[in-house]
Order: sequence, then structure tokens, then C-alpha cells
Amino acid sequence: MKKTILAFTLFISVTLAVSSQTTKKIEDESNCYLKWAHKFETRGAEDVADGSYPDVIISVRNGSEADCFSGKCDVKEGKVSAMYVKLEDGKFELMKKKARFDIPITINNGMSLSFITMDDEIINVLFIKKIKPKKAGFEKAAEPTDD
Repeated sequence: MKKTILAFTLFISVTLAVSSQTTKKIEDESNCYLKWAHKFETRGAEDVADGSYPDVIISVRNGSEADCFSGKCDVKEGKVSAMYVKLEDGKFELMKKKARFDIPITINNGMSLSFITMDDEIINVLFIKKIKPKKAGFEKAAEPTDD
């Protein structure tokens, strides 16, 4: 009898653990960064030329959590040179996050290379205006008639 209760308890524990991991995976896949990254991957993006872009999204991730902020970004020689987060009053504030590694933040397919801050945050700049338009779907044929 004790073995049956132990086996049943073990079964319930494993079932709850697997269920919890599945729920966590669904929550992870629904963060703002992953949604945007999926859109960039499926549609592709135009090249990002040097200049200032007042309409980017800055993604800040820590573990499985992500926050996405409106911002602007300066690009020089194909690399992100400065990032600014948009404040609620419409002004911009320079993002003063120190990178853990001194690696140039290049841009590929409309997204910057991820960089890690000294606080273990992962930051990306998403150039949302560079996403290619959605491809047209197939047109459905007309139904037959009795003409």
C-alpha cells in the first residue's frame, strides 16, 4: 500500500513539474522581444544605413523577462553608436548601460547584435520601420456557378 501511495505521489509531482515547465515556456515565448524577433525572422528587413532613427524599439531582457521601450538610435559605420529611451513626456534620455564586453554592436536583418550589460541585462535595438512588408497571400478562386 505504501508503495502505491509513493508511486502515485511521484506521478503527481512529475506531472505538475512538466506542466509548470510547459506553462513557463509559453510565457517565455510571449514576451515582446520574442514576438518582434519572430516578425523580423519571418519577414526579413532592409539594410540599416548610417544615420539617426527616432522610431526604434529597445529591448531589455533579464532572464526570461523582457521589456520593450520606444527609443531612438544613432548608427555610424553600420554599428549602433548611441541609444536613447523615450520618456513619457516625449523627450529622449541617453541609455547609459555599460557593456560587459567591448564588442561593436553591429546590425543584421534589422536587429542589433545582443549585448550584455554589467548588470547581466541583454539589450537589442530593433529597427521596426525596416521590416519588409507582409507578402500578399494567394487569391482564392471563384466558386462554380450554373451559367
